[in-house]
Amino acid sequence: MGLLTAAGWGALAAFSLVVGAWLAYRPRPVPPTRVGMVMGFGSGALLAAIAYELVPTGFHQDVLLFSAFGLGAVVFFFADALVAGRRTMGAASAERSLVIGTLLDGVPESMVLGIGVAMGGEVAVAFLVAVFVSNLPESIGATAAMREHGHTRAQTYRMWWLIVAVSALAAAIGFLLYHVVPRADGGYVEAFAAGAVLTMLADSMIPEAYRQGGKATGLLAVLGFAVAGALSALQ
Repeated sequence: MGLLTAAGWGALAAFSLVVGAWLAYRPRPVPPTRVGMVMGFGSGALLAAIAYELVPTGFHQDVLLFSAFGLGAVVFFFADALVAGRRTMGAASAERSLVIGTLLDGVPESMVLGIGVAMGGEVAVAFLVAVFVSNLPESIGATAAMREHGHTRAQTYRMWWLIVAVSALAAAIGFLLYHVVPRADGGYVEAFAAGAVLTMLADSMIPEAYRQGGKATGLLAVLGFAVAGALSALQ
């Protein structure tokens, strides 16, 4: 039952990808400025989730935890660089890169949700909200690009539902890893995910949010951080 619960939370967090696709297909799509603003809010919320939920206590005193944090950053960096290298190889490769890039973001996040269920039967609300919100602008932008490349609505929704399924699977894997990782609180996996998500924020999400949303992005990022921090404190 716990495994199914973890998978359900992973699917719920990723479901905002489908919502983002629906928003992109509306007769009046969401303006890029608003997409950037939502992305800025989501960036701040994810930063708070990293600070309050993912980075374990005593992180700076444990060499292995620190190494896991660095490993997550390095793995995401090189995987993302590989994807970026393929984006110049034509429309088909660009579309595959969109899928891979979304998975690079979503897999570690979903694993953390699964670990939370394994640890105490519940998830960190602040992190769940942060992931859900941050997925929206990513899906809106990617869906718009797929429309330009001639994808049908059915093909686009099928892709996002597939990623929702993969996210559910990743959350289930995170649940199982809790019982395998040689640390009672699953700290190594959480530290790895923190490094990967932080690198994603610095490399792509925050710059893109500023590019689309302008100066207001900074204020919205602070608001996102405050909201996620408050949710973490209330839990």
